[in-house]
Amino acid sequence: MKKRLILVGKAASGKDHARKICEQWLDMPYAISYTTRPPREDETNGRDYYFVSKNVFEYMLSKDLWYEYVVFNDWYYGTTREQMDTPGQVFIMTPIGLSHVSQQDRDESLVIYFEIDEETRRLRMYGRKGNADSVERRIEADNKDFENFTNYDIKIDNPQFCITDIAKIVKKNMEIHIPQNIEKIINEK
Repeated sequence: MKKRLILVGKAASGKDHARKICEQWLDMPYAISYTTRPPREDETNGRDYYFVSKNVFEYMLSKDLWYEYVVFNDWYYGTTREQMDTPGQVFIMTPIGLSHVSQQDRDESLVIYFEIDEETRRLRMYGRKGNADSVERRIEADNKDFENFTNYDIKIDNPQFCITDIAKIVKKNMEIHIPQNIEKIINEK
């Protein structure tokens, strides 16, 4: 059984939706990443990300506090060592960030890859309020970053995935207590 859940996917593939399912319905805490990018209109510091300055991020780097970090589209994103050592958490990572995970920690992680079609993702990105990055820039960067990506355990390609889809995967692969109301729904399907 796996110790942590790592969600990976291109922009607007549903990683954040899956993360919220895990938090709200499966009682799995989100290991909130740090970033230097500006928040979107609907994002909150300490809930979606820890939004920090480049100086703060680099200071934490100088103190060896990062387990992994990446620079994506000129913005830093990172996970602390303390976060990675806490079992039962949900992480969102890029392929580059995932490549920094030690083999032992990777073996203890369930990695779900969201491979959602580009048209659906474009529509989602255009619909976001206060998107800090251009859609074309994200598509181009993602195509490069996800080229030949195979470091995952389970792939979800249905853009309409739901609570029970995620709950079934977690129940089968992780030592996580599934709340009784969700367990009942899973068993009915």
